[in-house]
Amino acid sequence: MHQTKKAVLYTEIIYFLALALLAVGTALTVYGDLGISMVVAPAYILHLKLSQFFPFFTFGVAGYTLQAVVLIVMMLLLRKAKLIYLLSFGTAVVYGSALDGAMLLIGFLPENPYLQILLYIVGTVLCCAALALLFAAYFPPEAYELCVKELSAKLNKPVHIVKTVYDCCSLAVSVVLSLSFFGTIRGIGIGTVICAFLYGVLIRTFQKLYDRYFLFADKFPLRKYFEESEMTT
Repeated sequence: MHQTKKAVLYTEIIYFLALALLAVGTALTVYGDLGISMVVAPAYILHLKLSQFFPFFTFGVAGYTLQAVVLIVMMLLLRKAKLIYLLSFGTAVVYGSALDGAMLLIGFLPENPYLQILLYIVGTVLCCAALALLFAAYFPPEAYELCVKELSAKLNKPVHIVKTVYDCCSLAVSVVLSLSFFGTIRGIGIGTVICAFLYGVLIRTFQKLYDRYFLFADKFPLRKYFEESEMTT
């Protein structure tokens, strides 16, 4: 049976590519105005409010500021600190910077409902494709995903259960912040609900496609250092 030769993708490259795609995808969902992911909704709402007083408080800045808070709370709950936590914040800063760049670009797009719906769908697909790529890299994930992983191990509970609880808490925080700041719901909509059900399916689909056509390899012998950093206290 003939087997298709897989193309080699270096994990160091796809890490930055994935963060860029994720930033563009997130920005497009904001432009679509149908509701963004529950995970980033609190940061977006904080950005909407605080940027009125502090122009430098962009969506990206709000994102990694909130992730710093998440990391601090997680360390207090777990009563330990790891090098990977700091590295995770580095990922958040890189992503936040890329997100701010993407948000600037979508500012040039016209307000057209049909285009918004189309690009919302494109943005959702890009986010899932990017997240599937990130899972193949050895660099630490953002604080949101890392928190779920660490709490899952600490509580000895399945990751998907902890993830669901985390997402629900994030949604609740978003609603409270939105009502407190604006007296109405901002950043959350029908798209938020749809994405909650679609993300897992789409990410798994992309992972299968990647495994079928690509071979992930490390260009530099750095993986062991990141794996060891998880054991550093």
